[in-house]
Amino acid sequence: MTTTLMWEARAAEGRGGVLLDWVLRYALPELTASAAGLERAEVFTADQDRVLVITWWSVAPGAAQEPESRTLPELPDPPAGLLRRDAHRWRFQRVDTYP
Repeated sequence: MTTTLMWEARAAEGRGGVLLDWVLRYALPELTASAAGLERAEVFTADQDRVLVITWWSVAPGAAQEPESRTLPELPDPPAGLLRRDAHRWRFQRVDTYP
């Protein structure tokens, strides 16, 4: 089964590049070095200094259904003062795929 984790954060005014750099240089390397089952990770940016990280994980059915489950690692919280608001986190289960 594949579980997808989405992490989205909005940087403090004008700090989108710093947030992106933190994700690429610190958060993702830390996550991938300590995580089993990671299939892939993608990073996106958007207006208003937003950064989005999507990760796909191979997990046993039902293993990561609950947000408080510790079966899948999450991206760490960015350094204080870097965000405009707390990061948002979502978990999704794959239903189907299309070509």
